[in-house]
Amino acid sequence: MTDEDRHVMVFDARGLTKTYHMGEVDVSALRGVNIALREGELVVLLGPSGSGKSTLLNILGGLDVPTSGTIRFRDREMTGFDDAELTRYRRERVGFVFQFYNLIPSLTARENVALVTEIAEHPMDPAEALAMVNLGDRADHFPSQLSGGEQQRVAIARSIAKRPEVLLCDEPTGALDVQTGIVVLEAIERVNRKLGTTVALITHNAVIAGMADRVVSLSDGRISSEHRNERRAAPKELNW
Repeated sequence: MTDEDRHVMVFDARGLTKTYHMGEVDVSALRGVNIALREGELVVLLGPSGSGKSTLLNILGGLDVPTSGTIRFRDREMTGFDDAELTRYRRERVGFVFQFYNLIPSLTARENVALVTEIAEHPMDPAEALAMVNLGDRADHFPSQLSGGEQQRVAIARSIAKRPEVLLCDEPTGALDVQTGIVVLEAIERVNRKLGTTVALITHNAVIAGMADRVVSLSDGRISSEHRNERRAAPKELNW
């Protein structure tokens, strides 16, 4: 990927707010966030619980809509999408990886990945997606026969098998020990480098920020700081 490609805008969000109505109380999850994500970037969104990270990720992924503000995905204004357009956007453009793997227990790793390829326009072969996360030899195993880290890597393979333009990861190592977490981060980094997929990864673990192109810190629903790393650390170089 060329430097020029890296500067192609994927997301451009301006003035995002999100207010949840909890009975008679209004809770502000986002308070005027401006953020841009570029082609091929790996961006870590850092901050404590309640800082607005997940709300921001859910809005970028079309799982939620902002109370106010605008968000563009490439050349399209997303803010006016109806439910059908949001569904199509999530299905065709975005891959999600969550803290919990959400695999179907009665299906093998290959079959779990194949579920996504059946609804994608230009899918990978499930075996190719599993090989991308170094699980080619576990394709016929069921989730109960896989470790937590292996299950999370199957979840990543499932997400990337539809060749999404964006991979959104919400605390992908939150349920894992350090060594297993590093293997999962290596899988995410491999997807970013080999496929050129734009990755936004949210975490409360500041150490993970070392593997990013850019680090965006959130606090109390606002972006508190932003910086670019001079070099990206390999996941195995991270010291928890």
